[in-house]
Amino acid sequence: PKSLEIWYNQSREGGKEMQLKYHMVTIEDLVPENHFLRKLEAALDLSFVYEETAHLYSRRYGRAPIDPVVMVKYLLLGFLYGIPSERQIEVRCADSNAFRWYLGIDLDERVPDHSTISQLRRRKPAFRKVFRRLFEEVVRQCVEKGLVSGRLAVTDSTHVKANASRASEQEVDALEEVGNYWERLDAYEEEGLEELKRQTGQRRAKRTKQVKKDKRRSYKKVSSTDPESGYMKRPGKPSGFYYLSHQTTDPDHGIITAVTVTPGDVHDSRPYLEQLEYVHKHVVPLQAAAADSAYDFPLAHRALEELGIDFFVVPQPAHDRTKAELKRDAFTYDEQRDVYLCPNGKELRRKRLYRSGSGLFWEYWAEKKDCGSCPLRQKCLNETDKAGARKLQDSYFKTVVQKHFSRRWEPDYREALKQRQIWCEGTFAAQKWGHNLTRLLRRGLEAAEDHCLLSAAALNLKRMIKHSV
Repeated sequence: PKSLEIWYNQSREGGKEMQLKYHMVTIEDLVPENHFLRKLEAALDLSFVYEETAHLYSRRYGRAPIDPVVMVKYLLLGFLYGIPSERQIEVRCADSNAFRWYLGIDLDERVPDHSTISQLRRRKPAFRKVFRRLFEEVVRQCVEKGLVSGRLAVTDSTHVKANASRASEQEVDALEEVGNYWERLDAYEEEGLEELKRQTGQRRAKRTKQVKKDKRRSYKKVSSTDPESGYMKRPGKPSGFYYLSHQTTDPDHGIITAVTVTPGDVHDSRPYLEQLEYVHKHVVPLQAAAADSAYDFPLAHRALEELGIDFFVVPQPAHDRTKAELKRDAFTYDEQRDVYLCPNGKELRRKRLYRSGSGLFWEYWAEKKDCGSCPLRQKCLNETDKAGARKLQDSYFKTVVQKHFSRRWEPDYREALKQRQIWCEGTFAAQKWGHNLTRLLRRGLEAAEDHCLLSAAALNLKRMIKHSV
Protein backbone atom coordinates (compact mmCIF):
# COMPACT_ATOMS: atom_id res chain seq x y z
CA PRO A 1 0.00 0.00 0.00
CA LYS A 2 1.06 3.60 -0.61
CA SER A 3 0.59 4.45 3.08
CA LEU A 4 0.11 2.41 6.21
CA GLU A 5 -1.74 3.59 9.28
CA ILE A 6 -1.05 1.95 12.67
CA TRP A 7 -2.98 2.86 15.81
CA TYR A 8 -1.70 2.37 19.31
CA ASN A 9 -3.91 2.65 22.39
CA GLN A 10 -2.05 4.12 25.32
CA SER A 11 -2.94 4.08 29.00
CA ARG A 12 -5.84 6.23 30.01
CA GLU A 13 -4.95 9.40 31.82
CA GLY A 14 -7.65 11.48 33.36
CA GLY A 15 -10.34 9.50 31.59
CA LYS A 16 -8.96 10.33 28.13
CA GLU A 17 -7.46 7.82 25.71
CA MET A 18 -4.26 8.90 23.95
CA GLN A 19 -3.70 7.73 20.41
CA LEU A 20 -0.68 7.93 18.07
CA LYS A 21 -0.98 7.75 14.29
CA TYR A 22 1.91 6.69 12.03
CA HIS A 23 2.11 7.22 8.26
CA MET A 24 4.47 5.59 5.81
CA VAL A 25 4.82 8.12 2.99
CA THR A 26 7.52 9.36 0.59
CA ILE A 27 8.40 12.92 -0.29
CA GLU A 28 7.03 12.18 -3.76
CA ASP A 29 3.55 11.80 -2.19
CA LEU A 30 3.74 15.21 -0.52
CA VAL A 31 4.23 17.33 -3.66
CA PRO A 32 1.07 17.93 -5.75
CA GLU A 33 1.18 16.65 -9.31
CA ASN A 34 0.51 20.12 -10.78
CA HIS A 35 3.05 21.95 -8.61
CA PHE A 36 5.13 24.58 -10.40
CA LEU A 37 8.41 22.96 -9.38
CA ARG A 38 7.39 19.69 -11.04
CA LYS A 39 6.84 21.60 -14.28
CA LEU A 40 10.15 23.40 -13.80
CA GLU A 41 12.05 20.14 -13.23
CA ALA A 42 10.60 18.72 -16.44
CA ALA A 43 11.31 21.87 -18.46
CA LEU A 44 14.80 22.90 -17.34
CA ASP A 45 17.81 20.66 -17.94
CA LEU A 46 20.69 21.72 -15.69
CA SER A 47 23.20 19.11 -16.82
CA PHE A 48 25.34 21.88 -18.31
CA VAL A 49 26.24 22.92 -14.74
CA TYR A 50 28.50 19.86 -14.44
CA GLU A 51 30.32 20.89 -17.60
CA GLU A 52 30.79 24.47 -16.40
CA THR A 53 32.02 23.51 -12.93
CA ALA A 54 34.08 20.37 -13.63
CA HIS A 55 37.39 22.24 -13.30
CA LEU A 56 36.45 23.52 -9.85
CA TYR A 57 36.34 20.10 -8.19
CA SER A 58 39.07 17.56 -7.41
CA ARG A 59 38.36 13.91 -8.15
CA ARG A 60 41.02 12.64 -5.74
CA TYR A 61 41.18 14.93 -2.73
CA GLY A 62 38.81 16.41 -0.19
CA ARG A 63 35.45 15.29 1.10
CA ALA A 64 32.49 14.72 -1.16
CA PRO A 65 31.12 18.09 -2.31
CA ILE A 66 27.53 19.23 -2.52
CA ASP A 67 26.17 18.61 -6.00
CA PRO A 68 26.67 21.87 -8.00
CA VAL A 69 23.23 21.42 -9.60
CA VAL A 70 21.72 21.43 -6.10
CA MET A 71 23.48 24.73 -5.35
CA VAL A 72 22.21 26.33 -8.56
CA LYS A 73 18.67 25.13 -7.79
CA TYR A 74 19.08 26.40 -4.22
CA LEU A 75 19.80 29.94 -5.42
CA LEU A 76 17.21 29.75 -8.18
CA LEU A 77 14.51 28.96 -5.62
CA GLY A 78 15.32 32.23 -3.86
CA PHE A 79 14.70 34.25 -7.01
CA LEU A 80 11.65 32.23 -8.08
CA TYR A 81 9.93 32.85 -4.76
CA GLY A 82 11.35 36.25 -3.83
CA ILE A 83 13.50 35.03 -0.92
CA PRO A 84 16.21 37.68 -0.53
CA SER A 85 19.05 35.88 1.30
CA GLU A 86 20.74 32.48 1.43
CA ARG A 87 19.96 32.22 5.15
CA GLN A 88 16.24 32.59 4.49
CA ILE A 89 16.43 30.13 1.58
CA GLU A 90 17.90 27.56 3.98
CA VAL A 91 15.00 28.06 6.39
CA ARG A 92 12.41 27.72 3.63
CA CYS A 93 14.06 24.62 2.16
CA ALA A 94 14.13 22.98 5.59
CA ASP A 95 10.35 23.19 6.09
CA SER A 96 9.07 22.98 2.50
CA ASN A 97 8.40 19.56 1.04
CA ALA A 98 8.25 20.99 -2.49
CA PHE A 99 11.63 22.69 -2.09
CA ARG A 100 13.16 19.48 -0.74
CA TRP A 101 11.72 17.50 -3.63
CA TYR A 102 13.12 19.95 -6.20
CA LEU A 103 16.57 19.82 -4.57
CA GLY A 104 16.48 16.02 -4.29
CA ILE A 105 16.86 16.13 -0.49
CA ASP A 106 14.81 13.61 1.45
CA LEU A 107 12.80 14.33 4.59
CA ASP A 108 15.48 12.97 6.92
CA GLU A 109 18.39 14.78 5.21
CA ARG A 110 19.80 18.17 6.06
CA VAL A 111 19.56 20.98 3.49
CA PRO A 112 22.81 22.75 2.50
CA ASP A 113 23.95 25.39 4.95
CA HIS A 114 23.61 28.97 3.74
CA SER A 115 27.30 29.64 4.43
CA THR A 116 28.27 26.90 1.97
CA ILE A 117 26.64 28.85 -0.85
CA SER A 118 28.05 32.19 0.30
CA GLN A 119 31.60 30.85 0.59
CA LEU A 120 31.38 29.10 -2.78
CA ARG A 121 30.47 32.33 -4.54
CA ARG A 122 33.16 34.24 -2.67
CA ARG A 123 36.02 31.73 -2.99
CA LYS A 124 35.37 30.46 -6.50
CA PRO A 125 34.63 33.45 -8.77
CA ALA A 126 34.65 31.12 -11.80
CA PHE A 127 31.41 29.60 -10.52
CA ARG A 128 29.61 32.78 -11.56
CA LYS A 129 29.86 31.73 -15.22
CA VAL A 130 27.09 29.26 -14.40
CA PHE A 131 24.60 32.08 -13.87
CA ARG A 132 25.27 33.62 -17.29
CA ARG A 133 25.01 30.18 -18.88
CA LEU A 134 21.76 29.47 -16.99
CA PHE A 135 20.22 32.68 -18.31
CA GLU A 136 21.37 31.92 -21.87
CA GLU A 137 20.04 28.35 -21.71
CA VAL A 138 16.63 29.57 -20.60
CA VAL A 139 16.54 32.13 -23.43
CA ARG A 140 17.59 29.42 -25.91
CA GLN A 141 14.72 27.19 -24.81
CA CYS A 142 12.29 30.09 -25.13
CA VAL A 143 13.49 30.68 -28.70
CA GLU A 144 13.08 26.98 -29.53
CA LYS A 145 9.53 27.01 -28.16
CA GLY A 146 8.62 29.97 -30.37
CA LEU A 147 8.24 32.43 -27.48
CA VAL A 148 10.81 34.86 -28.96
CA SER A 149 10.25 36.15 -32.49
CA GLY A 150 12.58 39.14 -32.89
CA ARG A 151 9.69 41.13 -34.33
CA LEU A 152 10.44 43.88 -31.79
CA ALA A 153 13.04 44.33 -29.04
CA VAL A 154 12.27 46.79 -26.25
CA THR A 155 15.02 48.09 -23.97
CA ASP A 156 15.20 50.01 -20.72
CA SER A 157 17.13 50.06 -17.45
CA THR A 158 16.16 49.99 -13.80
CA HIS A 159 18.09 50.87 -10.67
CA VAL A 160 19.02 48.26 -8.05
CA LYS A 161 20.11 49.53 -4.63
CA ALA A 162 23.72 48.75 -3.82
CA ASN A 163 24.77 47.53 -0.39
CA ALA A 164 26.38 50.88 0.40
CA SER A 165 25.16 53.87 2.37
CA ARG A 166 25.70 57.58 1.82
CA ALA A 167 27.91 57.56 4.91
CA SER A 168 30.59 55.78 2.85
CA GLU A 169 30.58 58.52 0.19
CA GLN A 170 33.82 60.12 -0.95
CA GLU A 171 35.05 62.08 -3.96
CA VAL A 172 37.67 60.80 -6.40
CA ASP A 173 39.02 61.96 -9.75
CA ALA A 174 36.79 61.01 -12.67
CA LEU A 175 38.87 59.03 -15.14
CA GLU A 176 38.07 59.00 -18.84
CA GLU A 177 37.23 55.54 -20.16
CA VAL A 178 37.58 54.53 -23.78
CA GLY A 179 34.56 52.36 -24.52
CA ASN A 180 32.87 50.83 -27.52
CA TYR A 181 30.79 53.97 -28.07
CA TRP A 182 33.88 56.15 -28.49
CA GLU A 183 35.61 53.62 -30.72
CA ARG A 184 32.58 53.63 -33.01
CA LEU A 185 32.66 57.42 -33.20
CA ASP A 186 36.35 57.28 -34.09
CA ALA A 187 35.52 55.01 -37.05
CA TYR A 188 32.71 57.26 -38.28
CA GLU A 189 34.91 60.33 -37.81
CA GLU A 190 37.49 58.79 -40.12
CA GLU A 191 34.73 58.03 -42.64
CA GLY A 192 33.53 61.64 -42.49
CA LEU A 193 37.03 63.05 -42.95
CA GLU A 194 37.47 60.97 -46.10
CA GLU A 195 34.15 62.29 -47.40
CA LEU A 196 35.25 65.87 -46.67
CA LYS A 197 38.51 65.20 -48.50
CA ARG A 198 36.62 64.09 -51.61
CA GLN A 199 34.59 67.31 -51.53
CA THR A 200 37.28 69.85 -50.66
CA GLY A 201 40.55 68.08 -51.40
CA GLN A 202 41.76 68.65 -47.83
CA ARG A 203 41.52 66.84 -44.53
CA ARG A 204 43.07 67.15 -41.11
CA ALA A 205 45.27 64.48 -39.57
CA LYS A 206 43.81 61.38 -37.99
CA ARG A 207 42.89 61.82 -34.34
CA THR A 208 45.46 60.48 -31.90
CA LYS A 209 43.99 61.75 -28.59
CA GLN A 210 40.72 60.69 -27.02
CA VAL A 211 38.02 63.40 -26.88
CA LYS A 212 37.03 64.24 -23.33
CA LYS A 213 33.44 63.32 -22.63
CA ASP A 214 32.64 65.98 -20.05
CA LYS A 215 34.93 68.87 -19.30
CA ARG A 216 32.69 70.16 -16.53
CA ARG A 217 33.25 67.23 -14.14
CA SER A 218 36.71 66.38 -12.89
CA TYR A 219 35.54 64.24 -9.96
CA LYS A 220 32.79 61.83 -9.03
CA LYS A 221 31.26 60.35 -5.88
CA VAL A 222 32.11 56.76 -4.97
CA SER A 223 31.41 54.52 -2.01
CA SER A 224 34.32 53.22 0.04
CA THR A 225 32.13 50.21 0.94
CA ASP A 226 31.29 49.26 -2.65
CA PRO A 227 33.49 51.32 -4.99
CA GLU A 228 32.18 49.49 -8.07
CA SER A 229 28.66 50.87 -7.58
CA GLY A 230 27.79 54.29 -9.02
CA TYR A 231 26.27 57.40 -7.52
CA MET A 232 22.94 57.92 -9.27
CA LYS A 233 21.21 61.28 -9.39
CA ARG A 234 18.46 61.44 -11.99
CA PRO A 235 15.19 63.39 -12.16
CA GLY A 236 12.39 61.38 -10.58
CA LYS A 237 14.80 58.73 -9.23
CA PRO A 238 16.24 58.22 -5.74
CA SER A 239 19.75 59.50 -5.10
CA GLY A 240 22.46 57.24 -3.77
CA PHE A 241 24.66 54.31 -4.74
CA TYR A 242 23.03 51.96 -7.23
CA TYR A 243 23.63 49.53 -10.05
CA LEU A 244 21.67 49.60 -13.30
CA SER A 245 20.18 46.49 -14.88
CA HIS A 246 19.84 47.12 -18.63
CA GLN A 247 17.40 44.63 -20.13
CA THR A 248 16.14 43.90 -23.63
CA THR A 249 12.78 42.11 -23.79
CA ASP A 250 10.83 40.45 -26.57
CA PRO A 251 7.23 41.69 -26.15
CA ASP A 252 5.56 38.63 -27.73
CA HIS A 253 5.61 36.80 -24.37
CA GLY A 254 7.76 39.08 -22.23
CA ILE A 255 10.94 37.01 -22.43
CA ILE A 256 14.08 38.91 -21.35
CA THR A 257 16.68 38.23 -24.05
CA ALA A 258 19.69 40.18 -22.71
CA VAL A 259 20.91 41.60 -19.41
CA THR A 260 23.82 44.00 -18.88
CA VAL A 261 24.74 45.46 -15.49
CA THR A 262 26.60 48.75 -15.00
CA PRO A 263 27.25 51.15 -12.13
CA GLY A 264 24.41 53.56 -11.45
CA ASP A 265 26.21 56.58 -12.93
CA VAL A 266 26.54 55.08 -16.42
CA HIS A 267 24.24 56.53 -19.08
CA ASP A 268 21.71 54.17 -20.65
CA SER A 269 23.16 54.73 -24.12
CA ARG A 270 26.56 53.23 -23.27
CA PRO A 271 25.72 49.49 -23.32
CA TYR A 272 22.75 49.78 -25.70
CA LEU A 273 24.27 49.02 -29.09
CA GLU A 274 26.41 46.13 -27.86
CA GLN A 275 23.39 44.57 -26.19
CA LEU A 276 21.18 44.82 -29.27
CA GLU A 277 23.93 43.51 -31.53
CA TYR A 278 24.37 40.53 -29.21
CA VAL A 279 20.65 39.72 -29.38
CA HIS A 280 20.59 40.22 -33.16
CA LYS A 281 23.59 37.95 -33.82
CA HIS A 282 23.37 35.32 -31.08
CA VAL A 283 19.74 35.07 -29.93
CA VAL A 284 17.33 35.93 -32.74
CA PRO A 285 17.50 38.30 -35.76
CA LEU A 286 15.76 41.55 -34.89
CA GLN A 287 13.35 43.40 -37.14
CA ALA A 288 12.78 46.47 -34.97
CA ALA A 289 13.85 48.05 -31.67
CA ALA A 290 12.03 50.48 -29.38
CA ALA A 291 13.35 52.61 -26.53
CA ASP A 292 12.64 55.80 -24.59
CA SER A 293 14.32 59.18 -25.08
CA ALA A 294 17.45 58.19 -23.13
CA TYR A 295 18.42 56.03 -26.11
CA ASP A 296 17.87 58.73 -28.72
CA PHE A 297 21.46 59.40 -29.71
CA PRO A 298 22.45 59.77 -33.38
CA LEU A 299 24.95 56.91 -33.41
CA ALA A 300 22.19 54.44 -32.46
CA HIS A 301 20.12 55.48 -35.48
CA ARG A 302 23.04 54.87 -37.84
CA ALA A 303 24.22 51.59 -36.28
CA LEU A 304 20.73 50.03 -36.23
CA GLU A 305 20.06 51.21 -39.78
CA GLU A 306 23.18 49.38 -40.94
CA LEU A 307 21.92 46.22 -39.25
CA GLY A 308 18.55 46.54 -41.01
CA ILE A 309 16.70 47.15 -37.73
CA ASP A 310 13.88 49.70 -37.63
CA PHE A 311 14.34 52.10 -34.72
CA PHE A 312 11.35 53.44 -32.79
CA VAL A 313 12.50 55.88 -30.13
CA VAL A 314 11.03 58.80 -28.20
CA PRO A 315 12.85 61.91 -29.52
CA GLN A 316 14.80 63.98 -27.07
CA PRO A 317 13.58 67.57 -26.75
CA ALA A 318 15.65 69.99 -28.81
CA HIS A 319 17.54 72.71 -26.92
CA ASP A 320 18.94 75.69 -28.80
CA ARG A 321 21.64 77.04 -26.48
CA THR A 322 22.70 79.78 -28.92
CA LYS A 323 22.94 83.09 -27.09
CA ALA A 324 22.32 85.10 -30.26
CA GLU A 325 18.86 86.54 -30.92
CA LEU A 326 18.56 84.75 -34.28
CA LYS A 327 18.17 81.05 -33.53
CA ARG A 328 18.67 78.07 -35.80
CA ASP A 329 15.04 78.18 -36.97
CA ALA A 330 15.80 81.44 -38.78
CA PHE A 331 18.10 79.60 -41.22
CA THR A 332 16.82 77.58 -44.21
CA TYR A 333 18.48 74.41 -45.44
CA ASP A 334 18.88 73.83 -49.19
CA GLU A 335 19.18 70.07 -49.51
CA GLN A 336 20.21 70.05 -53.19
CA ARG A 337 23.19 72.33 -52.68
CA ASP A 338 23.86 71.22 -49.08
CA VAL A 339 24.00 74.79 -47.77
CA TYR A 340 22.13 76.88 -45.20
CA LEU A 341 20.69 80.28 -46.12
CA CYS A 342 20.69 82.98 -43.47
CA PRO A 343 17.84 85.55 -43.09
CA ASN A 344 19.91 87.96 -45.23
CA GLY A 345 20.19 85.41 -48.07
CA LYS A 346 23.86 84.55 -47.58
CA GLU A 347 25.14 80.95 -47.71
CA LEU A 348 26.65 78.87 -44.91
CA ARG A 349 28.70 76.08 -46.50
CA ARG A 350 29.97 72.83 -45.00
CA LYS A 351 33.47 73.55 -43.77
CA ARG A 352 34.66 70.90 -41.33
CA LEU A 353 33.83 67.82 -39.27
CA TYR A 354 33.68 68.61 -35.57
CA ARG A 355 34.06 66.02 -32.81
CA SER A 356 32.98 66.65 -29.24
CA GLY A 357 32.17 64.59 -26.19
CA SER A 358 28.53 64.44 -27.24
CA GLY A 359 28.98 63.28 -30.83
CA LEU A 360 30.09 64.00 -34.37
CA PHE A 361 28.91 67.07 -36.29
CA TRP A 362 29.20 68.80 -39.65
CA GLU A 363 29.88 72.52 -39.29
CA TYR A 364 28.43 75.04 -41.75
CA TRP A 365 30.15 78.43 -41.82
CA ALA A 366 29.22 81.76 -43.33
CA GLU A 367 31.87 83.90 -45.03
CA LYS A 368 33.46 86.37 -42.65
CA LYS A 369 33.07 89.21 -45.18
CA ASP A 370 29.33 88.53 -45.48
CA CYS A 371 28.83 88.67 -41.74
CA GLY A 372 31.03 91.79 -41.42
CA SER A 373 28.73 93.94 -43.58
CA CYS A 374 25.43 92.26 -42.62
CA PRO A 375 22.71 94.54 -41.11
CA LEU A 376 21.62 91.62 -38.88
CA ARG A 377 25.08 91.12 -37.40
CA GLN A 378 24.10 92.32 -33.92
CA LYS A 379 21.25 89.83 -33.78
CA CYS A 380 23.19 86.97 -35.33
CA LEU A 381 26.57 87.09 -33.59
CA ASN A 382 27.73 87.64 -30.02
CA GLU A 383 30.25 90.30 -29.18
CA THR A 384 32.56 87.59 -27.84
CA ASP A 385 32.42 85.53 -31.06
CA LYS A 386 36.06 85.35 -32.13
CA ALA A 387 35.39 83.73 -35.51
CA GLY A 388 33.47 86.75 -36.77
CA ALA A 389 31.11 84.55 -38.81
CA ARG A 390 27.99 82.56 -37.97
CA LYS A 391 28.20 78.79 -37.88
CA LEU A 392 25.65 75.97 -37.53
CA GLN A 393 26.11 72.34 -36.58
CA ASP A 394 24.33 69.27 -37.95
CA SER A 395 24.75 65.76 -36.65
CA TYR A 396 26.88 63.59 -38.91
CA PHE A 397 24.02 61.06 -38.76
CA LYS A 398 21.29 63.61 -39.52
CA THR A 399 19.96 61.84 -42.64
CA VAL A 400 19.15 58.55 -40.95
CA VAL A 401 17.80 60.31 -37.84
CA GLN A 402 15.36 62.28 -39.99
CA LYS A 403 14.38 59.10 -41.81
CA HIS A 404 13.43 57.37 -38.57
CA PHE A 405 11.58 60.33 -37.09
CA SER A 406 9.61 60.89 -40.30
CA ARG A 407 7.58 57.82 -39.25
CA ARG A 408 6.92 58.87 -35.66
CA TRP A 409 3.22 59.55 -36.22
CA GLU A 410 2.58 56.25 -37.98
CA PRO A 411 0.50 53.64 -36.09
CA ASP A 412 3.27 50.99 -35.96
CA TYR A 413 5.74 53.54 -34.50
CA ARG A 414 3.33 54.53 -31.75
CA GLU A 415 2.38 50.91 -31.08
CA ALA A 416 6.06 49.97 -30.66
CA LEU A 417 6.54 52.70 -28.05
CA LYS A 418 3.41 51.51 -26.28
CA GLN A 419 4.75 47.95 -26.22
CA ARG A 420 8.02 49.26 -24.79
CA GLN A 421 6.22 50.94 -21.93
CA ILE A 422 4.05 47.92 -21.14
CA TRP A 423 6.74 45.26 -21.28
CA CYS A 424 9.75 47.14 -19.92
CA GLU A 425 8.00 48.83 -17.02
CA GLY A 426 5.79 45.79 -16.35
CA THR A 427 8.73 43.38 -16.35
CA PHE A 428 10.73 45.56 -13.98
CA ALA A 429 7.72 45.84 -11.66
CA ALA A 430 7.31 42.03 -11.60
CA GLN A 431 11.00 41.52 -10.86
CA LYS A 432 11.04 44.09 -8.08
CA TRP A 433 7.87 42.75 -6.50
CA GLY A 434 8.63 39.05 -6.63
CA HIS A 435 12.14 38.34 -7.91
CA ASN A 436 14.60 40.28 -5.72
CA LEU A 437 15.45 43.13 -8.11
CA THR A 438 15.05 45.84 -5.46
CA ARG A 439 18.37 45.71 -3.64
CA LEU A 440 21.62 43.77 -3.37
CA LEU A 441 23.03 42.04 -0.31
CA ARG A 442 26.42 41.32 -1.88
CA ARG A 443 28.92 43.87 -3.19
CA GLY A 444 30.75 44.37 -6.44
CA LEU A 445 29.81 44.53 -10.11
CA GLU A 446 30.17 40.76 -10.62
CA ALA A 447 27.84 40.02 -7.70
CA ALA A 448 25.35 42.55 -9.08
CA GLU A 449 25.44 40.86 -12.48
CA ASP A 450 24.85 37.42 -10.91
CA HIS A 451 21.89 38.83 -9.03
CA CYS A 452 20.28 40.47 -12.07
CA LEU A 453 20.84 37.40 -14.25
CA LEU A 454 19.16 35.10 -11.72
CA SER A 455 16.24 37.50 -11.38
CA ALA A 456 15.78 37.61 -15.16
CA ALA A 457 16.16 33.83 -15.50
CA ALA A 458 13.53 33.24 -12.79
CA LEU A 459 10.98 35.46 -14.51
CA ASN A 460 11.76 33.91 -17.91
CA LEU A 461 11.20 30.43 -16.49
CA LYS A 462 7.81 31.38 -15.12
CA ARG A 463 6.72 32.90 -18.43
CA MET A 464 8.15 29.99 -20.41
CA ILE A 465 6.25 27.42 -18.35
CA LYS A 466 3.08 29.48 -18.42
CA HIS A 467 3.03 29.73 -22.21
CA SER A 468 4.33 26.20 -22.87
CA VAL A 469 1.59 24.32 -20.99
